[in-house]
Amino acid sequence: MLAACRNESDAPVPLTRVRTVTAKNVDYAPTIVLTGTIAAQVSSDLSFRVGGKIGERLVDVGDHVTKGQLLARLDPEEQQAELASASAGVSSAEALVRQATAAFTRQKELLSRGNTTVRSYDDARAALRSGEAQLDQARADLKLAQDQLSYTELRADADGIITARAAEAGQVVAQAQTIYTLARDGPRDAVFNVHERVLNNGVSPDGLAISLLADPAVRTIGDTREISPAVDPATETVLVKVGLRETPHAMSLGALVNGTGPIRQQKVVLLPWPSLFEQDGKPAVWVVDAKSKAVSLKPVTVARYTRDSIAIAEGLASGELVVSAGVQLLRPGQTVEIAETAK
Repeated sequence: MLAACRNESDAPVPLTRVRTVTAKNVDYAPTIVLTGTIAAQVSSDLSFRVGGKIGERLVDVGDHVTKGQLLARLDPEEQQAELASASAGVSSAEALVRQATAAFTRQKELLSRGNTTVRSYDDARAALRSGEAQLDQARADLKLAQDQLSYTELRADADGIITARAAEAGQVVAQAQTIYTLARDGPRDAVFNVHERVLNNGVSPDGLAISLLADPAVRTIGDTREISPAVDPATETVLVKVGLRETPHAMSLGALVNGTGPIRQQKVVLLPWPSLFEQDGKPAVWVVDAKSKAVSLKPVTVARYTRDSIAIAEGLASGELVVSAGVQLLRPGQTVEIAETAK
């Protein structure tokens, strides 16, 4: 009867059972995979050298063009009028030169016979030189007018593919306003937006594996060709261009590709995902004291998250017992029972 009267609060509280792993420093040199796009190494913006109204557009995005091919044409009415005016100016200057030449020739003959004055001869010679100068100016104006007329035609400056169009027929455009973007035939780049931390920890900028996202069997090798000197404030990444040694046919412009590269080796502790906890919004893990079996929360620095584990760069010493299962039931200073220790 006395035993039946015992207070239930005096009964022993069962210990929380957890699983642990032993922290161990290992050399860790993972690879990183980034997704980018295929782009031409040389791309140019094509524009008219004069302003005007687009009268005709002859190619579209995706078309392959050859060097010198006509792409678009401006309404040439204004330039044709200037050309006609310049041609008339040349004709007028040529007539003046012929007249001045005849006058100079007469004065030269008269002077040789003593029938004119030196002053008249000098005036005729000056008039001829002035006419010749006016003719040169008129011919230069004619050449300029011819060039202005030719500038109403937009032609491809190289073989390539039209990747963008910025104007339509009937639109009035300014001088040097981009009409088309041309990706030139030739070498290709794989372009990636890389986080600065990854860029600083990379090992080799050459010999990177590039594979087609849609078909990983399509692969090639690339070497880092250009790294942007500034971080993009919108994405907080650095633009990296990797030149492809060979471009498979399937890696067309705009195709998505994966780039795989090594990261600098470092000492880390690899833990299973269930070990990760949070303290004040930052990563932490539960550590078990080997003697008292009491747990405490320890902040850590995560170097990398992988599919199967997390790599801890700082915060843990080799040999510490880390709770790998049951972390959601713990509180600081709690004594636990270790179900199993994995090494």
